[in-house]
Amino acid sequence: MQSMSSAPNGLPRYPIVQAPMAGGASCPPLAAAVCEAGGLGFLAGGYKTADGMYQEIKQLRGLTRRPFGVNLFLPQTGYVDPAAVEAYRGQLAGEASWYEVSLAEEDIIGTCDDGYEAKLAILLEDPVPVVSFAFGCPAPTVIARLRAAGTHTVITVTSVDEARAAQEAGADALCVQGVEAGGHQGTFRDDPQTDGTAAVGLLTLVAQVREAVALPITASGGLMRGAQIAAVLAAGAEAAQLGTAFLVCPESGAHPLHKKALTDPLFGHTELTRAFTGRPARGLVNRFMREHGPYAPSAYPQIHHMTSGLRKAAAAAGDPQGMSLWAGQGHRLARALPAGELVEVLAAELAEAQSALKVLQMRRAS
Repeated sequence: MQSMSSAPNGLPRYPIVQAPMAGGASCPPLAAAVCEAGGLGFLAGGYKTADGMYQEIKQLRGLTRRPFGVNLFLPQTGYVDPAAVEAYRGQLAGEASWYEVSLAEEDIIGTCDDGYEAKLAILLEDPVPVVSFAFGCPAPTVIARLRAAGTHTVITVTSVDEARAAQEAGADALCVQGVEAGGHQGTFRDDPQTDGTAAVGLLTLVAQVREAVALPITASGGLMRGAQIAAVLAAGAEAAQLGTAFLVCPESGAHPLHKKALTDPLFGHTELTRAFTGRPARGLVNRFMREHGPYAPSAYPQIHHMTSGLRKAAAAAGDPQGMSLWAGQGHRLARALPAGELVEVLAAELAEAQSALKVLQMRRAS
């Protein structure tokens, strides 16, 4: 069975993947530091222009010769109720007045494809070692073209059904995302009848997917320590993907207020919310989430674009209560280490946990 570590152009030393975090956190310096330390660094293609993505790829190639990945968002084709979007615009009028910004009009999202075709064309013309996808599964022809170009494809899944669909489409591997994960749930479709709470925890989901499909698994969701990586490897994964753990690294492009909030006692826990983007995403609970989460419709990326100016204004004003502070459930375990050092620490913790398990097994066998 082909594993994640069989990505072209070399083998990552450790089964540690730095998650692609759209919005600026997964910048070239962070991805390069992870790659150089023996992990697999990722760039986030989401919310960038095609040229912006290409420029970051060029920058990353100038920083490392090791394999890396790029993540793309699938185009969103589901129905969005315009009346619900406008009602939420009214709900946010007070926020716009407070931060002295205008709410983006719906015309700005006349397209919901995030420049997908243009980005895909770049990745086919100038291939990268790994491309992962979120919010859906690309067509089998797309996967086949990427494979022909020498690219390893990974599909983010949050259920057994999605895993089976990815396998049928010809994916090389899966990123299995548990409900503990920070940021957006990478579901193929956002069910307007739920807020994401029906999603499954990571260890259970890895076990379910492992029995359902024959693809390599990268496990993602709430992982912050090497012992947790050991746990998902024991459960059947080939690698572990960590996002929140890398957010506080000095190389991360996350806003300083976001980094500080991860370990600030003022922000006690995380919840899933549609408040900022119109799609379930896990973040630290703040004023904006509490006040607007109950009213936010299922409308992605419409709500993302509508609130973009608000979130930027809140950050500029030094107000974390109006920002989208994406974080996984393990955020309090964040360590502000240089990314390369964090990879080495995680690898050492993983080795220690695996050695301890072997000793325990030997004692029980004797």
